Formats: sequence, structure tokens, C-alpha cells
Amino acid sequence: MTPSSPPPVVELVDAGYAYEDGPPVLRGVCFAVSEGRSVALLGRNGSGKTTLMRLLSGGLRCAWGELRLDGERVGHDRKALTRLRTAVQLVVQDPDDQLFAASVGQDVSFGPMNLGLPPEEVRDRVAEALEALDITALHDRPTHLLSYGQRKRAAIAGAVAMRPRVLILDEPTAGLDPHGQERLLEVLGRLRETGTTVLMATHDVDLALRWADDAAVLAPDGLRTGEVSALLGDQALLDAARLRRPWGMAAAEVLRAHGLLSAGEPGPRTPEEFARWTAAVSGG
Repeated sequence: MTPSSPPPVVELVDAGYAYEDGPPVLRGVCFAVSEGRSVALLGRNGSGKTTLMRLLSGGLRCAWGELRLDGERVGHDRKALTRLRTAVQLVVQDPDDQLFAASVGQDVSFGPMNLGLPPEEVRDRVAEALEALDITALHDRPTHLLSYGQRKRAAIAGAVAMRPRVLILDEPTAGLDPHGQERLLEVLGRLRETGTTVLMATHDVDLALRWADDAAVLAPDGLRTGEVSALLGDQALLDAARLRRPWGMAAAEVLRAHGLLSAGEPGPRTPEEFARWTAAVSGG
């Protein structure tokens, strides 16, 4: 970060955490989420991904180090946490842990109402969030009658209604069929276009390579961050983190070995890109 560049939206500085009567889950973590980037958080089960996300969103308090918002240390008084949670929203993996109101509209309105906003602004935010998630028609639908994919999107809509600058998603595509995953990725693309920074925890390295600008990988020797293709091309890091090699990285290596892709040229990120690329090269 240069002296003239703005500070990250939210940042952990030498942060760590240990659950009661347990060893440290995280220690010495430095992790910054910058405006306008899509970030994939990867690591094996038990590596500390959920703990890291809860530290960033204020759900857990750093045992060591500190959390910063716009370069300023976040306190733990009500005013400071309200400011943080207005800027940073976490959506947990299981939507049933987040949805509690009788209808979708009521659930999505909960956060804005707790901010003390006027009723007309609450209505505007609910309508905006439902439209963003493509579930406007579900406004009056009882939450217990929603499909799993609809519950996922309703839970995300509740966070979006807070108009956060950073949206943190824990395994948002888990449990969705391929069509549901595609629809969710379209939604995330639209959110990014409107200025929302998205951090997604996932086990899917192919999804991370396809979707993210940057990656953060939790390995036994600590957190590694960087541009997504650089990190996911580091086989030693993948082995340490118990992550498999992305399909696109393997495909690019084969293409380079046959002289069909130059050393500095990015490879395909999806099978569809691979098909288009090979068709263009072959003249088909």
C-alpha cells in the first residue's frame, strides 16, 4: 500500500484468537480487504476460515492484535460495533441459522429497522435487496416454504439490505445445484458492479480461480494472500493447505507444454472458456 492509497476497508493486524480451553486457532494474522476486489478465502476444514470471518465482521473479538475499519482501530462499544456491522456483513453457511422471521420481507427488513431508519427507507432497502437477489416475488412468502436456494438468497438479501461495503459469505454455493450456483454468481457479479466488495469462503478451487481477483489461503504456516492465479498456481502451498489443483491451472499447463499458450498468457478458467479458446486456436 503506497502512502497515497486509501486504507483497506477492513483489516486484521497481527490478529489471533483462541476458543476457551483450546489452543490458538489463528495467531499473527495480517489480512486486508480492499475496496472493489473479489476475494476467495480457502483452507482445509479446521484451518480457521470461520474464525477469521467472524473476527472481520465483529462477531468475535481479537484475543491478540486488532481489527481496523478505514485504518482506525475498531472498539467494542455499541457505537463502534454498529459502525462496523453497517460496513461489513457476514452471511453464514446455513441459511436456517440466519432466517427467523415469518416472511422474506420481514426478515430482510430486520437489519435496517434495527438501525432506526424511517419506514420508507426500510421499504426502499428491502425492495432494493430483493431485486438485487432476484427474489422480489418472494417478498410475502413464508420463509419455511422456501427452497434451499431461495433461503440462501433470502439470507444474503438480509445482509445486502444493510448496504454493506464488504459482504462476507461462508460457503455460499454449498448445497446448490449447478443452476443455483450460476444464478448466485450472477447475483454476486451485479453486487460487485454496484460497489460491494465480496469475500467468499469456499473449498472449491475451480470456483475461486474463476470468480475471484485475489485469494487468501490458510495453511499450517500462516495466511498467504495474493492474486488468485499466482496463489493457486503454487503447488507447495496447495499441498500444505490440502487443496487440490484447479482444473484451469492444469489445463493451462498442458496447453503451454504443447506450445498453444505462451508463458505469460492466462489460461482458461472454466471448461466453457477452454472450449471457446481451443475452437479459436483451431479455427473451428
